[in-house]
Amino acid sequence: MSSNETRIDLAKFSFLRYMSRDGNLMRLVLITAAIFALMSILSPDRFLTFDNFDSMAYQFPEFGILSLAMMITMLTGGIDLSIVGIANLSGVFAALMMLHTIPDGASTSQILTGIMAAVLLAMATGAGCGFINGLLIAKINIPPILATLGTMQFFTGIAIVVTKGYAIFGLPDQFSFIGNEAIGIFPVPFLIFAAFAWLFSLLLNKTGYGTKLYMMGTNATAAKFSGINNTMMLVKTYMLSGLVAALAGLVIVARTNSAKADYGTSYTLQAILIAVMGGVNPNGGFGTIAGIVLAVLTLQFLSSGFNMLGFSNFFKDFIWGAVLIFIMVVNFIFNNRRAKRRK
Repeated sequence: MSSNETRIDLAKFSFLRYMSRDGNLMRLVLITAAIFALMSILSPDRFLTFDNFDSMAYQFPEFGILSLAMMITMLTGGIDLSIVGIANLSGVFAALMMLHTIPDGASTSQILTGIMAAVLLAMATGAGCGFINGLLIAKINIPPILATLGTMQFFTGIAIVVTKGYAIFGLPDQFSFIGNEAIGIFPVPFLIFAAFAWLFSLLLNKTGYGTKLYMMGTNATAAKFSGINNTMMLVKTYMLSGLVAALAGLVIVARTNSAKADYGTSYTLQAILIAVMGGVNPNGGFGTIAGIVLAVLTLQFLSSGFNMLGFSNFFKDFIWGAVLIFIMVVNFIFNNRRAKRRK
């Protein structure tokens, strides 16, 4: 057997061993493949086209990035319901910054400087919002679901007051590159999501922060006695979640070439659904980037298929809710069986 064949066999063995260790991931692969096959059969002329895959690659990165922001807070045993509010508030501030710093007839360098300032302002806004969430949860001990429910309304309210409820238009064409252009055959939003997924995989699996995050989510008391500062970890995690949500907001603004206080209101439920479907334990301590990516693809295949089959948006909301409940029940049953086998 040649060395190349040996490496391929080892790669297959490692992949199968990795999949077999995570039953949820294996189920998710089968579900994704089944939904892809079903939609391909039901609407082969429209689903299996380059235009459809190209369209999906522009759509799913927005809620895919928000799902990563949701995931890291759920790994702590918490949740962040304010990610969409943070995304919209950051997008509104970024749009206003561009409108006020880039004059008519500005040179390319002035436009790029204005865009860079807007991106930095959005990132600072997201991190600041996350810092508020972290303080409310880690220092004042408000349950995450209540703290972020309150800040969701607070951040959205600020955006509504600032914009008076209107959308902000007239952004530079150069900014729309982020949301509407492609590099080669790959849309820029898709590349941004892929980069974030890769960075989060490194962060969670190759850094001390990731190890501490999983430890704290598994057992906060044990983590504390092992020397981990849980308060700082929570603040950092919610700041990171806010930062990522802000970058998702920039992608939304770039794709729509406008900013508004109530864009993407359904993304909160979808981000939770993706995280749970992807195998993230709502009680904290477990979750993989591979699961999140597969769940994002599954939801996008379903969404595109429903559009082609003529389902209304109301029916899709019903389906998202039903799928979320179903996945939680299935995970509960499998986790209980696994726990009994270990006893």
